[in-house]
Amino acid sequence: MELCIGTVQFGLDYGICGQKKPSVSDAVRYLDYAVQNSITAIDTAAAYGSAEHVVGEFLKKKTVPRNKLFLSTKLFPNILDGVGPEHYVSVIRNSLKCSLRSLRTDYVDAYLFHSAGYAFYPQMLEALGAVKKEGLAVKTGVSVYEPQEALACMTDSHVDMIQAPYSIFDHRMKEAGVFARLADVCGIHTRSAFIQGLIMMREEQVPTFLEKARPVLRTLDRICLETGYSRVELAMAYVKRESAVSHLVFGVDNLQQLKEDVAAFYKEIPGEITTRMEQEFRGLDADLVMPSLWKNRKEAGK
Repeated sequence: MELCIGTVQFGLDYGICGQKKPSVSDAVRYLDYAVQNSITAIDTAAAYGSAEHVVGEFLKKKTVPRNKLFLSTKLFPNILDGVGPEHYVSVIRNSLKCSLRSLRTDYVDAYLFHSAGYAFYPQMLEALGAVKKEGLAVKTGVSVYEPQEALACMTDSHVDMIQAPYSIFDHRMKEAGVFARLADVCGIHTRSAFIQGLIMMREEQVPTFLEKARPVLRTLDRICLETGYSRVELAMAYVKRESAVSHLVFGVDNLQQLKEDVAAFYKEIPGEITTRMEQEFRGLDADLVMPSLWKNRKEAGK
C-alpha cells in the first residue's frame, strides 16, 4: 500500500472544526515535501474549491517528472443530472478539459465520478470511459460512499478503480465483501482514515451532535495507553493491513502533521493490535462514521 495526498484542505475550509485552508505557497510546499518523501499519488476534485489550481501550481514547478506521479481528479457532483444521454460524453469531456487546464497537465491517471449514484447507470459509466479513448485519462471510476455503490461497479468494464471510505471506525466496505470481491477487478483507494479529523479530536472538542463518538474515542485512547501507539499510528495501521487497497488517501493541514502522518504510516504495528481494533469498533452507526450524514444529525439537534 502507498500513501496518496488528498487536497480538499488545499481548496476549502474543511474538516469537523472548519480548519482554514493554507495559502497556495504553503500547500505547494506540502506537496513538494510529500513527493520528496516517496508519496507519488495526489487526489483532487473539481468540487474542492481551488484545489485543482493548487495542484497545477505544484505541477508547474516540475519537482518530479509528470509520469512519476499518479494524479486523480473527479467530475463536479451531480453534473449529469438532467442531461440527456446523448450529451454525457461532451459534458464529461469538457469538464475534464477544464480540470486539465487548472491542473496544468494534458492527462490524469484517473478520472472519477464524484456522484456515487452514477455507479448504477451503465450508460453514464460508458460515457465516462470515453475519455480514456481520447487519452485524457488513463483510468476511470467512481468515488463511492456505500458498499452497494462499490459492488455495482464490479461488472462494468469502464470502472478501473474506486475510491471508498474505510477507517478504524468504518468497516462497512470490508464487512460487505467489497475488498474481497473487487480486489481482482479494479484498483481500490480508500479515504477518510481520520474521518475529517474526528479521530484526532479530544473528547471535550467533540460537538454535541456527535456525542456518541466520545465513548468510542475513550476506547481508542485506552488502546493507545495500553499499546504505546498514537491514534494516528493505529488509524494508519488499521487501513494499511488491507492488502486489497493500493492507496490510502489522507488530508494535510500543516507540514508538521504531514511529517507525523508519513512517519506513522511506516510504523510497524503487531497484527494482534489491529485485530483487536477490528473487534472493538465493529458495527458503529453509519451516521457516526460518515461525514456526509453529520449535517442531518446537526440539523436534528442530535
